[in-house]
Amino acid sequence: MMRFLVYLSLFLACFVIVLGAYTRLTDAGLGCPDWPGCYGFFSVPQGSDIAIAEQAYPERPLEPDKAWNEMIHRYLASSLGFSILLLTYFTFKLKQQRFYFHSSLLLILVCFQGALGMWTVTMNLMPIIVMGHLLGGFTIFSLLCLMAFRLGHYQIRIHLYRQNRIFVLSCLCLVFVFLQIALGGWTSANYAALVCTELPICEDGWLELYQYQQAFSPISPVADNYEFGVLDFAARVTIHSSHRIGAMVVTAIVLIFLAYLFHAANCKVSHRVAWLISLLLITQIALGVSNIVFLLPLSVAVAHNFVALLLLVSFVFVIYSIKYRTGEHGYG
Repeated sequence: MMRFLVYLSLFLACFVIVLGAYTRLTDAGLGCPDWPGCYGFFSVPQGSDIAIAEQAYPERPLEPDKAWNEMIHRYLASSLGFSILLLTYFTFKLKQQRFYFHSSLLLILVCFQGALGMWTVTMNLMPIIVMGHLLGGFTIFSLLCLMAFRLGHYQIRIHLYRQNRIFVLSCLCLVFVFLQIALGGWTSANYAALVCTELPICEDGWLELYQYQQAFSPISPVADNYEFGVLDFAARVTIHSSHRIGAMVVTAIVLIFLAYLFHAANCKVSHRVAWLISLLLITQIALGVSNIVFLLPLSVAVAHNFVALLLLVSFVFVIYSIKYRTGEHGYG
């Protein structure tokens, strides 16, 4: 039962994250201007209900495609919440003590994630809420992966004299990848993804436009609606260029980690993980560049979000595999 609920929750969390990115990138975050229903209904209004819905919310005419994107995302998110509730219940019922902390934390996080989902709508896409909602989803998925790893007894075998160094580097990579994801979420939430269309940093003169304080203030300017952004051009250039600089820093750190991992790995699993992280890094860089060159194609932007998730989880796997090497079963 535990294994089934963990993998079910992982499956749902993956779809929620991907669909959340799709919803955000199709500007459907306010496809339903109320919460938890849609224009006062439990589903997207149809037929004669459309007139009632638009009369209730005259400032936002119904767009069925966007409304369905938002509602399907909510349905899946609710299913994920219920799945994690069952997972927590059976963790304690079956006395799985090693998962008490994980499942309890997951339940707290998914409840808070639901609140963030509500605030995303009721606070009209305030950037700090949108970014927090993104990070909450990534954190939930990572914790579920950690539970799956523990259930599967996975381990990477690395030479002992290298393990401490690899562990520190993998923790550093995890932190920097997470921060870069947060920066990407901030870029998206402030609609700054297309303010720079040249490589490698931005258009000429971007340094003169750099306004760190305004660009990264967690409290956004007061506005009735944050859809399509409220910051000025200079602040958005600052956000976008910072995201690109962050990508360069993360790439350098991950490359250092990979050099150590390739040198220290002493089994097939170790080498496969090293090659997988290499592939994910190359793919993520290619997707980031494609977003600029091809002006943010929807499929590429969604993939960029998903590969970032996989890159984050890969470091969770490495950290787990080293930390829990004692007493676990290794596969080489």
